[in-house]
Amino acid sequence: MPPPKSPLDDLRREIDHIDDAIHDLLMRRASVAERIGAAKGQADPHANAQSIYLRPAREAVILRRLMARHAGSFPAAVIVRIWREMITALTRLQGPFAVAVYAPEDRRGFWDVARDHYGSFVAMTAVNTPVAAIRAVSEGTATVGVVPYPAEDDGDPWWRFLLSSDARTPRVVARLPFGARGNARGEDRDALAIALVPHEPTGDDRTLLGVELGHDLSRGRLKDHLEACGLPPTGFCTWHARDLSGPSIHLVEIADFVDHTDPRLSAFAERLGEIPVRVNIVGGYAVPLHLSNDARKA
Repeated sequence: MPPPKSPLDDLRREIDHIDDAIHDLLMRRASVAERIGAAKGQADPHANAQSIYLRPAREAVILRRLMARHAGSFPAAVIVRIWREMITALTRLQGPFAVAVYAPEDRRGFWDVARDHYGSFVAMTAVNTPVAAIRAVSEGTATVGVVPYPAEDDGDPWWRFLLSSDARTPRVVARLPFGARGNARGEDRDALAIALVPHEPTGDDRTLLGVELGHDLSRGRLKDHLEACGLPPTGFCTWHARDLSGPSIHLVEIADFVDHTDPRLSAFAERLGEIPVRVNIVGGYAVPLHLSNDARKA
């Protein structure tokens, strides 16, 4: 006689049914993603391919929606990691996808952060300088570049190479990690992702402005001018091309979504009066989720 079935057997059978259902839904989602890619290409056959299928803002909105409905004991950070793997895998169905990561031998933590965001099976190449990552994206050998989040003590900041209106100049599109950091190696410095895609609003955003001033202006006065125009700054990095008394270039993070048509930019230029100014939108990112760092507490 066969051994009697136990409650554990029933639970395992239920898990098998759930796994089948999850797998069916993944295959269904892949089919829909392929149809979306085809529809996008038909809608605008002359558009940059990357700008068609790479949508960092849409990805952020999806994850925020899931976190708003998440409940139970399953770790939220793991949900984000699973969806990040799935998002990139399905994006790859629509076109080529490769990542260039600033990851010299002593800074391998950026590689881990990039892998956690873009998935374990995407093509990734380590480069020794942030400028090399920018070049890879500009030349089309990488879809995305991952570079360090700007710091005040960067002697030759990479972000100054994005101060251009040229269409082949990458823009900042995301801040990493978007969820918890996980077990990434190295320092806890965040990273930025750059790509040849537009900065799009998500409802909770930061915009990076490159402000080039023809005359020296203190950060305090610059901050006052920005705030008076409704552009609240949350951070500054400054680079002087020659000497401290000469023209300065500021990377300013604004706590809002700003695009090139925003009337606040022209109001800012007018407010500066006779001070020569040029403002470039370096890009922006959806504000990351605030999740507990489960992996490092274990």
